[in-house]
Amino acid sequence: MPRPRSPGQAKLVPVLTSDAPGPPSSRPTGATSPRHAAPATPEQAAPIEQRPEPVTPATASPLTPGDAARRTALTGMKRLALALLVLMALIFIVSFALQEQYPWLQYVRAAAEGGMVGAIADWFAVTALFRYPLGLRIPHTNIIASRKNEIGASLGEFVETNFLSESVVRGKLESIGISRRLGAWLETPSNAERLSDELAVAGQGVLSLLGDENIQGLIESLAREHLVKPEWGPSLGRVGERLVDSGQQHAAVDLLLDKADGWLREHPEAFGRAVSRRLPSWMPGFVDKLVDDKAYREVLGFVASARAEPQHPVREAIDRYLQELMHDLQHEQAMIDRVENLKTELLDSARLREFAGETWESVKASLGEALADPQSPLRAGIRSTIVDIGGRLATDPVLGARVDRWLADSASHLVQTYRHEIAGVITETVERWDAAETAAKIELQVGRDLQFIRINGTVVGALAGLTIFTVAHFVAALL
Repeated sequence: MPRPRSPGQAKLVPVLTSDAPGPPSSRPTGATSPRHAAPATPEQAAPIEQRPEPVTPATASPLTPGDAARRTALTGMKRLALALLVLMALIFIVSFALQEQYPWLQYVRAAAEGGMVGAIADWFAVTALFRYPLGLRIPHTNIIASRKNEIGASLGEFVETNFLSESVVRGKLESIGISRRLGAWLETPSNAERLSDELAVAGQGVLSLLGDENIQGLIESLAREHLVKPEWGPSLGRVGERLVDSGQQHAAVDLLLDKADGWLREHPEAFGRAVSRRLPSWMPGFVDKLVDDKAYREVLGFVASARAEPQHPVREAIDRYLQELMHDLQHEQAMIDRVENLKTELLDSARLREFAGETWESVKASLGEALADPQSPLRAGIRSTIVDIGGRLATDPVLGARVDRWLADSASHLVQTYRHEIAGVITETVERWDAAETAAKIELQVGRDLQFIRINGTVVGALAGLTIFTVAHFVAALL
């Protein structure tokens, strides 16, 4: 019975038996017919697998340590897959040559033949993702480089649809309890100190970036808007009227009377001299003394009675005067103009500009010193505030729930509003990549795992070849 021959057996033998590369000097230099030229193995015909296509310096990026490790692993897996293909070829050659002498080697030959077919087919499939197999521009190969922009757009759309959705973001934020974790981190003193240090550095940077003239101009404009432009009289009148109606002036009157009583008791001679200077010069001295004593006792008694009696006439007179003054400040144009003139004298342009400059310089210097000193009250206050906020977030479930809800609402709003722009970053970034570099980047990430397809294809092909050959022999024997 003639020996069954697997399909494609005669075609595979030349390919697998003439792929040993030699040095350049050993290769024929004359014109060689393409039909007789020795084809290379898939790995030799596509050296790009071992030496990725160079990219332009403008787009090439240096390998990170992780990429270098991945490239080493990828190269090792490629060599393993190639070694299996070579092993299948050697087994095929030996079994093909000895199958007449040892018929059972037909099964080995069929398995090796199927393994070679599977290895080459899967090599083609894997290689077609990243480059043209054997350099041939076969349709639907070099997929990643050819369809880089479409892949980037699809990836951006996938991320936008499946990750940047309101339900996904809200569900994730609500499930992790970010406020509780943040609170536990913030209430740790070392973390609070670290955060306060970072805030201090940021604050100093902001102070150094702010232009003094701009800040001074801002202070001056704010002061002019809120101090100079409005009329003072009506505002002072309204505030003063409320204070007088509530009796807030009584404390000031009490203080004034207390001071007057104290001064009179401590300086009777000075009061007497003041009275004597106003008496006629021809009046005898003993009369001056009597008048001084009488006036001193009267004034002292008047002050004492005013202090003791809440309804004293002088108190009522002061209340009436203040009420009239507050009314005039609001409604009498003459009084309003007097206050405006006083305001203009106090806050003329030069003085206001000087005030703004001095205010900013003082604030800037104080803030700079406080932020630079780790032991300053400001830094200590920031640390204690951070710890307090962290403790409240960690222990107060109501506050934590409110913060979590606010964070979820804010993140959901941002995602809902800017999801397309966020996903567009992926698309635009991929579009800017060089096509060859993109293929190289992706191959570094997944190429090692894809080599298992070649290995599995070799094994599955061998099993399939053995199974087909066995079934074919079994059917032939039955017939």
